[in-house]
Amino acid sequence: MRTVLALLGLTLAYLLYQYWLADDGVREVWRLQQAVTAQRDINDQLHERNRELEAEVVDLKQGRDAIEERARAELGMKRSNETFYQVVEPPGPD
Repeated sequence: MRTVLALLGLTLAYLLYQYWLADDGVREVWRLQQAVTAQRDINDQLHERNRELEAEVVDLKQGRDAIEERARAELGMKRSNETFYQVVEPPGPD
């Protein structure tokens, strides 16, 4: 009877070791869950960025306002009947 109990005890100890401390045990499952959560966060950010870019593409295809806004902001363009004023602040004391 003692032999059977000792064998069962050793088996239980081995199974607990495998469950808690082995490379493919609970720690690995927790690590993988954290990795999946981090990847989902990254995917959500990229999905939001893609939606913004898609909206910008649609706006550029359909309207001239977005094209004009981009030309003004990025290229410094202006209309022929507009006057460009550049305000330069004097350098402050350093």
